[in-house]
Amino acid sequence: MHRDPAATAKTNAALMARRRAALPTGLGQTYDVVAERAENAEVWDVEGKRYLDFGGGIAVLNTGHRHPKIVEAVKAQLDKVHHTCFQVLAYEPYIELAERLIAKTPGDFAKKAYFLSTGAEAVENAIKIARYATKRQAVIAFGGGFHGRTLLGMALTGKVAPYKAGFGPFPAEIYHAEYPNPLHGVSVEDSIKSLEHLFKYDVEADRVAAIIFEPVQGEGGFYVASKEFAVAIRQICDKHGIVMIADEVQTGAGRTGTWLACEQWGVAPDMVTMAKSMAGGFPISAVIGKAELMDKPLPGGLGGTYAGNPLACAAALAVLDVFEEEKLLDKSKAVGETLVQGLKGIAAKHKSIGDVRGLGAMVAVELFKNGDLHQPDADLTKRVCVEALKRGLVMLSCGTYANVLRILVPLTVPQAQLEEGLKILGEAFDAASAA
Repeated sequence: MHRDPAATAKTNAALMARRRAALPTGLGQTYDVVAERAENAEVWDVEGKRYLDFGGGIAVLNTGHRHPKIVEAVKAQLDKVHHTCFQVLAYEPYIELAERLIAKTPGDFAKKAYFLSTGAEAVENAIKIARYATKRQAVIAFGGGFHGRTLLGMALTGKVAPYKAGFGPFPAEIYHAEYPNPLHGVSVEDSIKSLEHLFKYDVEADRVAAIIFEPVQGEGGFYVASKEFAVAIRQICDKHGIVMIADEVQTGAGRTGTWLACEQWGVAPDMVTMAKSMAGGFPISAVIGKAELMDKPLPGGLGGTYAGNPLACAAALAVLDVFEEEKLLDKSKAVGETLVQGLKGIAAKHKSIGDVRGLGAMVAVELFKNGDLHQPDADLTKRVCVEALKRGLVMLSCGTYANVLRILVPLTVPQAQLEEGLKILGEAFDAASAA
């Protein structure tokens, strides 16, 4: 069978046409661009156009595209073994990675760790362990939170459209409290009150297995959980025997200026989930937690066929080395400072920007019509993204009202490219606001 020459043309339009014919509508596409190659914070499409990547594969590329040390580590592992299923035949990189992550996770108690393939799997397994260990069923999450696209992940996620609409019914015994959001009038006190209301109106505290939340809400809009909030949750969990889970799938691996964002709380969660940037783009996730909890499920209760794949373990070990050798935690803070300053400069010209916020290099701006905090401006947010792409900058939006621009640029980005990206973003705001 001969394929139409137009169907094999190396253009974005031709490849997007093939994509739409072969792939389901529900698999969204932010931009009609097909990447051909990438290096650190730069990407080139199939037509040769260069882009600065301020999206980082949605928080996956803290160490940049194709970091040479990660590529080298994966190639070396490929020459040894690339799959056995760890539960059948073990391999050292898995064990070493667990040891090193345990050492970097806060908490003055014995810990254990194990690996899965995706962030949603890590979240589901953390809930599994909490339920098994406590012999309770209920779980509390927060409005605006995102915890994955599996059925349990969707149930935990506090955003209906597009993630939950039409996909129910969802697993039972999932409840949502309000997440602190001072910009929108929700104080820490309000949030804790909403949690106490759940105990009063919906589920008694001694039936709650776990409380799970993101230190900085990712898809929810980059709202930061304060130390005050984390301490309050820790106290509630201690009082009622509830497992406190920090979902660090997006915040982990140095994005917020510390390896884990929860290090900045002064209190330790009982369990942490990781994924995304921990292996620089290779699929792996982790559950790290108190040994006494992690050891509760019986042999066979945890695991996965591809979980903790040798290539991904090798990549994750290389990521840890790169963070140490290149002092990327310091770089994360410096990148964050540059971003905040640059975005505040843009905000000074555009009253549509109602807030500049973030933690470390996890930075966002929230857009409103005429600066009115009661009128989220999703349309302007989308136009800014489109104008940025025209000028060679990849941006991502997020937020409950789709009115937040988030930046997840690689921490390894050269300063000149970081400043170039901010300049383009300023131009995109000018163009979008004039439209």
